[in-house]
Amino acid sequence: MNGFRCLRTTTPLLWKYQRQVLRCPLLTRRTPLSINRNGMTTSMLDVAKERIVWVDLEMTGLDIETDKIIEIACVITDSQLNIIAEIPPFVIHQPDNVLDGMNEWCQVHHGKSGLTEAVRKSNTTLQSAEEKLLAFLTQHVPKQKCPLAGNSIYMDKMFLQKYMPKFTDFLHYRIIDVSSVKELCRRWYKDEFKNSPEKSLSHRGQEDIKESIKELQYYKMKIFK
Repeated sequence: MNGFRCLRTTTPLLWKYQRQVLRCPLLTRRTPLSINRNGMTTSMLDVAKERIVWVDLEMTGLDIETDKIIEIACVITDSQLNIIAEIPPFVIHQPDNVLDGMNEWCQVHHGKSGLTEAVRKSNTTLQSAEEKLLAFLTQHVPKQKCPLAGNSIYMDKMFLQKYMPKFTDFLHYRIIDVSSVKELCRRWYKDEFKNSPEKSLSHRGQEDIKESIKELQYYKMKIFK
């Protein structure tokens, strides 16, 4: 009798658990499954709960009532800030009247980065982007366990709650705001802060996320040690 069959025969409750977790996209046949001293099972699901969901939005402005999302990028790291999954950013189509109504800063920077023209050419809607992002999250993080992270991420979350509520509902209510960490380090660890990595300020989602991760990695290595 092989070990798996024996496990099924001798521990029906554990077998029931294993049937459940094997249907979960977070786990595979190679997922380690063991019993601790308290009779509890451990698996990669426990590790997945520690993951961090990084998001960066580009918008037509910062007014939650009138401005729109034009790009969303998403990257997932483990608890040690190693990237474990990423999805190509979504450029959201917006009509010309929305783009023409952007403030001067957005017109200059989104025009320079090529985002404005990409938005005009895009066929992607907010709804389709949200559905694909939810599918991406489902593959890599358990529901309502992992926090949202990024620079000044509270602003992104406000737009996500309005335009992509299912996405934010999937995440934990807590956030990790790298900008807050930055402001504390600037005040309390001035010498270390002086050498923090500079940002290119590309104002494109994927690049901005990776720079935020790199920044937090620096604080982790130099200050949170």
